[in-house]
Amino acid sequence: MSDRLTGLIVMVVALAFFVGATQLESPFFADPLGPKTFPMMISSVALIAGMVMVLRPDEPPQWPELVTIGRLILATIILVFYAYSLKPFGFLLSTTAAAAALSYQIKTNFFHSLLTGLGLSAGLFLIFKFALGLSLSAFPRGFLW
Repeated sequence: MSDRLTGLIVMVVALAFFVGATQLESPFFADPLGPKTFPMMISSVALIAGMVMVLRPDEPPQWPELVTIGRLILATIILVFYAYSLKPFGFLLSTTAAAAALSYQIKTNFFHSLLTGLGLSAGLFLIFKFALGLSLSAFPRGFLW
């Protein structure tokens, strides 16, 4: 059922894209094909792909258990908090906390999770700062002085 629903959505979006492409105006000095051809070709391929999904769907997917879905939601929440904590707490503290929390979800050993977080944050900081030349603040502003 999910394949057919996705296929229908793809078909509707492809048709809207095709109609939008027909509204493009050709400038006076344009290539022989004009600006409409490429969007029309892309929407035609998407329309065919959507029809294939509707007419020949795959077998129904096997969804994960509720515990797994809960862990995925928790990991998403951790990563959102990580993104918002980078600026106020700095790269090392935020990355250590996020990596340790995600590692704890995989294997529930606090000490190993903390070591994983510390090692990952230090290693990534060295790579980003010195190998890639990114300007990262390691700690929060005013933390060291």
